[in-house]
Amino acid sequence: MNDWSPIAKVYDPLKAGSIDGTDVEPHDRAVWRAMYARYKPNKGVVGDPLLTLFVSRLNPQTTEDKLHEVFSKYGDVGRLRLVRDIVTGLSKRYAFVEYKEERSVLRARRDASKLVVDQHELFVDFEQERTLKGWVPRRLGGGQGGKKESGQLRFGGKDRPFRKPINLGMNSAQDWAGGGREWDRGTREREDRHRERDRALSPRHHDRETEWGSRGRRDDRERGRERSFHRDRGSERQRDDRRHADSYRHRDRR
Repeated sequence: MNDWSPIAKVYDPLKAGSIDGTDVEPHDRAVWRAMYARYKPNKGVVGDPLLTLFVSRLNPQTTEDKLHEVFSKYGDVGRLRLVRDIVTGLSKRYAFVEYKEERSVLRARRDASKLVVDQHELFVDFEQERTLKGWVPRRLGGGQGGKKESGQLRFGGKDRPFRKPINLGMNSAQDWAGGGREWDRGTREREDRHRERDRALSPRHHDRETEWGSRGRRDDRERGRERSFHRDRGSERQRDDRRHADSYRHRDRR
């Protein structure tokens, strides 16, 4: 229990998709996609990641000047970048704010979160891309938070921290401490179970197929006997008819 934390120290897509971080199998396809993603942080991003805040849920009409006005209240802003679509130039509704001092970062994260700007409530947290090991962005099935309507909630962050598991055994505690990816081992174990089940069922299927084959051959033989019987009965009727016809012809001649 001592190693458990509501905030992920290492990003694991399988755990991020679980409300308490104990899932052993992905519950949606996006988790699978994140598990096999090979994401590398953007090397073109500049600035100190430890002094940078991630700001999201912005109003599409909010500008850089408005953000600078709001966040400069908490300290000196070194850089501010509002992320825009490279084709349309429209805001993607999130931004990064870099401060010059650590205390300004902590103050802004604490006080600016849920602040209403242009009729939108902001979400503010530390930058994750360069500070959280194993990070996978939302577009690849990872990320944190999300909406219930999407069916792809991600846990372990400030917005949706992990819930404490009811029974956290020794193995789970070690997983929390190491941050390893247990989904790989779970996948191999699941495949082994499937192979063992197939081997166990194969003789039974073989016996059943043999039984069905024997039954089919017996049915064919019975149908053949019935056809032969009907052919013989038909031949006898034809012979009787001919005999009766011959007897009538002889009677007429007399």
